[in-house]
Amino acid sequence: MGHLRRSRTIASALVDANVTSSALIVTGSPIAGRFDFPERVDHVRLPGVIKLPDGSYTSSSLAINIDHMTHLRGAIIEAAAREFAPDLLIVDKEPWGFRGELATTLDMLRAQGTRIILGLRDVLDDEDLLAAEWARKGAVDAIERFYDEIWVYGMPQICRPLDGMGLSARMRDRIFYTGYLRRAVPEWPAEPDGELPDQPYLLVTTGGGGDGRELVDWVLRAYEEDRGIDLPALIVYGPFMKAADRADFDARIARLDDRVTSMAFHARLERLLANAAGVVAMGGYNTFCEILSMGRPAIIAPRTRPRREQLIRARAAERLGLLRMLTPERDGHSALTMARAIREIDRQAPPSEARIPGLLSGLESIVERARGDMSNLVSVGG
Repeated sequence: MGHLRRSRTIASALVDANVTSSALIVTGSPIAGRFDFPERVDHVRLPGVIKLPDGSYTSSSLAINIDHMTHLRGAIIEAAAREFAPDLLIVDKEPWGFRGELATTLDMLRAQGTRIILGLRDVLDDEDLLAAEWARKGAVDAIERFYDEIWVYGMPQICRPLDGMGLSARMRDRIFYTGYLRRAVPEWPAEPDGELPDQPYLLVTTGGGGDGRELVDWVLRAYEEDRGIDLPALIVYGPFMKAADRADFDARIARLDDRVTSMAFHARLERLLANAAGVVAMGGYNTFCEILSMGRPAIIAPRTRPRREQLIRARAAERLGLLRMLTPERDGHSALTMARAIREIDRQAPPSEARIPGLLSGLESIVERARGDMSNLVSVGG
């Protein structure tokens, strides 16, 4: 979901900057259809894959092996690129795409003169782990052969994700830190969104929710242990949280006398975040951008498996005064640890007080760097 939301934000900014341009997002996200897309932005849905516990992948729904699936996805991408004929291709995170699915498309578009950009979030993983992963995938080879520039959607004060990756001096000179992607509060549509607190509330969000169980449990234990917390909580589980976990949490919430409410998913999380008194989150990239954009004080409890991305981001952001981090290793994992942080959130400085120049300049920087390629069409891969 993170790749799709990031690509959707970038695509919207690009078409807004040029009324003759269009953007096509190619995505494997299973929930792409649950999002609305702005005018002149559309998407192509690839057959989905899921990651197994052993780290391998399989088709999420089709009865075909992963090699066949990769070939099918690559053919769809190539056909979309051929017909759409983009002036600009932005590839999100994986230089070759999933298992090399972009190889033929990169060859074709390079021959046609398409400008090709690798877009990276601010933090990828620990340097040693990322170097090993990129060596295994041949990522540097793809970058050196096909990519014109690398756009890092963040600030070097947080992380320099490509240090130590073995890029040539030529490509290192083509790395641009854009700043973070500012999020706006969308128009509130005339559609039901479920019951929301009519008073200040704490928003608890797990992103996609597939690995959000520990965070939700920690917050609920805080409200169960400390009945004096007077800030009600709204928990958004995320679309990928297991139904059994949601049912367990809902049963516990029912015993908390309306001090906590929940919903499974919300396509416009920016609105919920803008109206919140504070946020508790795991600290994925999109949530971090929303916290900065809405200026909400935040408690971040980052995951550390399978990647340390969120921990690296949270540590640096806390050091810069942008948020408060809680980790079991440093702070303990008791209910009272979280309860104390929630009680203190109204006295926590908002991220705007850090006053870091260019912190939220990402979309403006991207539009400026893409301006020469926007006379016709823009293609965004996500």
